[in-house]
Amino acid sequence: QVQLAESGGGLVQAGGSLRLSCAASGRISSMSYMGWHRQAPGKQRELVASITPARNTNYADSVKGRFTISRDNAKNTVYLQISSLKPEDTAVYYCNAGLWDNSGTYQNLWGQGTQVTVSS
Repeated sequence: QVQLAESGGGLVQAGGSLRLSCAASGRISSMSYMGWHRQAPGKQRELVASITPARNTNYADSVKGRFTISRDNAKNTVYLQISSLKPEDTAVYYCNAGLWDNSGTYQNLWGQGTQVTVSS
């Protein structure tokens, strides 16, 4: 069984920073796309940032210049460095990743979510 485990959320003041981590574990052959989404209360889940195995990145316009996504392929881990936080960044942040397990099956996985709360 393969799974994603997130960490790093919390309560932070506006202007502060956090670093989110998401590690994939289990019978993994190779990782594909990795990304972060978020869902604020009463809103739809939205893509925040994504990164390919070659480390090509994509960001939502609302976070460009403030959020940085990176990955450690050796550790099957993706990170999201979030800076200059705003109250509107308050949301549950979800890790998402595509991977091939040892049986050759492609899986699209989601983490359990980690809460980020920004106080004004």
